[in-house]
Amino acid sequence: MVKHYPDERIQELEETARKIRRHIIDMIYRAGSGHPGGSLSATDILVALYFDIMNHNPEDIKWPDRDRFVLSKGHAAPALYACLAETGYFPIDELKTLRVIGSRLQGHPDMTKTPGVEASTGSEGQGLSMGLGMALAGKLDRKSYTTYVMLGDGELECGQCWEAAMAASFFKTDNLVAVVDRNKLQLDGPTNQIMCIEPVADKWKAFGWLVIEINGHDFKDILRALNKAKETKGKPTVIIANTIKGKGVSFMEGAVGFHGKCPDDEQYAQAMGELGGES
Repeated sequence: MVKHYPDERIQELEETARKIRRHIIDMIYRAGSGHPGGSLSATDILVALYFDIMNHNPEDIKWPDRDRFVLSKGHAAPALYACLAETGYFPIDELKTLRVIGSRLQGHPDMTKTPGVEASTGSEGQGLSMGLGMALAGKLDRKSYTTYVMLGDGELECGQCWEAAMAASFFKTDNLVAVVDRNKLQLDGPTNQIMCIEPVADKWKAFGWLVIEINGHDFKDILRALNKAKETKGKPTVIIANTIKGKGVSFMEGAVGFHGKCPDDEQYAQAMGELGGES
């Protein structure tokens, strides 16, 4: 059954995404380091998950029936932290401590430090295996939760991703949803020049997954895909989200140089202005 989202709800999610993007820019600017490009490309998907789709409770972070989220592309931690703060896992003011020594908000997610983080990630290629383990545990425990894993497209160059994909299909983990942030750029350049990963959709199909391709910045598209994934039985689902690296900030969009570069004072002011905030 297709869930209808009124325009007012879509507008609320879009405004929330702008707020999350402002947090991302502010956090990285204050820290003097971080990864804005991939954080901004992932924002809309994370907002859809944390503010609409996922069952989670910041008042009970170990609730057994909660949905799980694994940020396999751990360098996009600022986007995750901003969503966790805005949904109540820790004070919003704590976002200012990104990458500060002793802070709970490290450069990559740490499940032993940060409330709401389900897996310590950052070493590329490992998150889908972690998510598969959580999904299998849910099956064994007869739980109804869903596990979501976000992967970077450059990360698909790692063999472990495909081992996990093969196992997930074999075990019919229909409670596992992978989302590929297909922004087509990685640290050193375009993904298809570093190590071509096409045809992405056909590869996942060959491994036995339901494949849904979407515009990763269109909330109606994102929500439609995530709801369809929840209804799918007998196989895992992968959502290939076509995105723009640096989305929302004009000079960062499609710029490989902002994979891991902090904005300077002038760029910070411009970015915040474009996102409707104060510099």
